[in-house]
Amino acid sequence: MVSTARLWQLIYLIFYTLVLAVILPALAADSDHKYQQDDPVTLWVNKVGPYNNPQETYNYYSLPYCKPSGNAAHKWGGLGEVLGGNELIDSQLEIKFQKNVEKKSICEINLDDAVVKQFQDAIINTYWFEFFMGFVGETHADKNSDHSKHLLYTHKGIILKYNGDQIIHVNLTHDSPKPLEVGKKLDMTYSVKWIPTNITFARRFDVYLDYPFFEHQIHWFSIFNSFMMVIFLTGLVSMILMRTLRNDYAKYAREDDDLETLERDVSEESGWKLVHGDVFRPPRNLAVLSAVVGTGAQLALLVLLVILMAIVAMLYIGRGAIITTFIVNYALTSFVSGYVSGGMYSRSGGKSWIKSMILTASLFPFMCFGIGFVLNTIAIFYGSLAAIPFGTMVVVFVIWAFISFPLALLGTVVGRNWSGAPNNPCRVKTIPRPIPEKKWYLTPSIVSLMGGLLPFGSIFIEMYFVFTSFWNYKVYYVYGFMLLVFIILLIVTVCVTIVGTYFLLNAENYHWQWTSFCSAASTAVYVYLYSIYYYYVKTKMSGFFQTSFYFGYTLMFCIGLGILCGAIGYLGSTLFVRRIYRNIKCD
Repeated sequence: MVSTARLWQLIYLIFYTLVLAVILPALAADSDHKYQQDDPVTLWVNKVGPYNNPQETYNYYSLPYCKPSGNAAHKWGGLGEVLGGNELIDSQLEIKFQKNVEKKSICEINLDDAVVKQFQDAIINTYWFEFFMGFVGETHADKNSDHSKHLLYTHKGIILKYNGDQIIHVNLTHDSPKPLEVGKKLDMTYSVKWIPTNITFARRFDVYLDYPFFEHQIHWFSIFNSFMMVIFLTGLVSMILMRTLRNDYAKYAREDDDLETLERDVSEESGWKLVHGDVFRPPRNLAVLSAVVGTGAQLALLVLLVILMAIVAMLYIGRGAIITTFIVNYALTSFVSGYVSGGMYSRSGGKSWIKSMILTASLFPFMCFGIGFVLNTIAIFYGSLAAIPFGTMVVVFVIWAFISFPLALLGTVVGRNWSGAPNNPCRVKTIPRPIPEKKWYLTPSIVSLMGGLLPFGSIFIEMYFVFTSFWNYKVYYVYGFMLLVFIILLIVTVCVTIVGTYFLLNAENYHWQWTSFCSAASTAVYVYLYSIYYYYVKTKMSGFFQTSFYFGYTLMFCIGLGILCGAIGYLGSTLFVRRIYRNIKCD
């Protein structure tokens, strides 16, 4: 039986390894290795799959290519690389630094029925493979029959560019397409050519960045347009609300009018002032609301940290570095979710703080786990590399159980003791005030649905670039744009939610807490609807596997986005409500 001390050593080792994976992502890796003349260079093969289905990937040797003799070395990367479905295998091709290789045989492939069928299916579905990237073969129309002729590329030309003692760039070309005919043999060959270059090692990744696409004029225009929306919206909210509230304060605070004027004002009094005795009444399902608000605050900080780290450390260079950074930072920021949730739950008079803490620590991770479990089952059924290994699941669970959960517990305890004292400006009345019927557009459901339109409009163009980079093999690197859009999203969300909350209170409806959260969270609904449009119009994805992964991953993203926006909207509305009721006379 493993001792407690040994278990904690294992936990610290995992945590330390993950931190190093974020801070020192390329230490002593092949990507920055320095070579001497004729040093062996390992060419790793990774995966194959249909080009139009980015997540439907399989082991490279699932196709009947020439397999290396013996037990080929496997290279396991960091946590994010494994979650990204990468499995690097030594191709055992003989490549030496700065040594050219003329056409050299790898092996011969015997084309029996099964082999031809596998290659034909791969060519029909436009399979690509990743050394970096290459296609399996091509299809030619046969003039003498109604059937197409399938040609398999039999030669791989490997071109390596180097600067001094470091490899800068690797390119793969295809030659010698041969027809797939049962009973024949195909000689699979390769060649290696070394070319010197002036590109420095630090700039080696620039060749993969699509500058014309991401820095297009439309991208700049969208940022400017969203920025102008922020200026207009914040100015409009400040002008209308402050002017209205100032008039309300002046009317409500008059004490020198005659009795007749006072009676007339009281009879005409309506709106947000009348519900001061109910506006701070604890909402329904307080524990759930506290949990999602705390989680949303954590996700907001998490996204900000990941974006800043991506800008400073260029995380897009390393395979899986973004995912690893996200998981590690999520665990480390769990204190924030506990603090916000614990303080909010305690201030609202909640008694079951353990229930609130457990919900805060587990609600979002377990929702993601549920979606991931379904997708992982599908991936296992298809035999795809997208299936997460059991060992990786254990590592993720250990991070949550021994880092994230304890920090959420600590944050809850600190939040209850430091910011959990009730301090509402108005006392809550014993008997709830009846809510009058209002017009349909002032109902909480309509206010909630309308609240997400402007925030979605502020991120609409950026969503296109993010979706395209994730689903169409483009490397997203403009995290400065993303930072600006994220800040704009937060500001627009707060402003729109405040307006919706004020309209709701003016309609004498004091159930503003859940309405403000749902109003901001509805942004995610519009993003998901946009993802449906993007799938059918902008991609060529097909098949149950890719469809389930596309909508599953998008659902996971939208749940996180909805919780994030909802929490920001709620916290902004809370500050606004406390501010306006602080200056009125509460009975």
